[in-house]
Amino acid sequence: QGIRPAPGRGSMPAAHRAGLRAAPGARPQAPASGIHLMAGRVPLGADRAAVAGEMETTFIENLRYAAGLLAQEDMIGLVEPINNRITDPRYYLNTPHQGKADISPQSLLEGRRRDLFHCQIMDGNLSRNLETYFPLIGHIQIAQVPGRHEPDSPGELNFPYIFELLESLGYTGYVGCEYAPKGDTMEGLGWLRTYWESRGLQHGGTNKAAQ
Repeated sequence: QGIRPAPGRGSMPAAHRAGLRAAPGARPQAPASGIHLMAGRVPLGADRAAVAGEMETTFIENLRYAAGLLAQEDMIGLVEPINNRITDPRYYLNTPHQGKADISPQSLLEGRRRDLFHCQIMDGNLSRNLETYFPLIGHIQIAQVPGRHEPDSPGELNFPYIFELLESLGYTGYVGCEYAPKGDTMEGLGWLRTYWESRGLQHGGTNKAAQ
């Protein structure tokens, strides 16, 4: 249920708050800078449009609470729109245009996890959306559409172009590979080796000229 924006349930339940307080201590030894705050689902049987306003109010209230805790640990909260056409029909946060409300000027809760698979399914227009929302993006995830396989598998997205766009925008974070390999995982990483070679890089992302 994530941070639970369900209507009629008020703010985040005590158990969820306790779990959020414990989350920073559960990080691996290498410090993590962000944590994914799941948005939860529209209640079973509820009309999404009818409860949207109340859910947004509760969701923002819960984000503010989370922001205060995470700021103490020098972490940001990441929220991810997940498509409701294929992956999760009841998921509350499902387009890149939701959740734009100001949470708190001092909150540090500014990260948006952009999964390009979900964004393409729900809205398309990836170049403009990446440019528009880039100041809010805290993490990028990729998968080909519609099969959700490797970036070089048949599909709608031109990933070499997208990677170059991210570089031009100044993105320096990780790119998460949230796809289902069509076969062997290591063999499926051939797309990455091909991309490195096209950019004059060694296998590992290092510049050949610097070696």
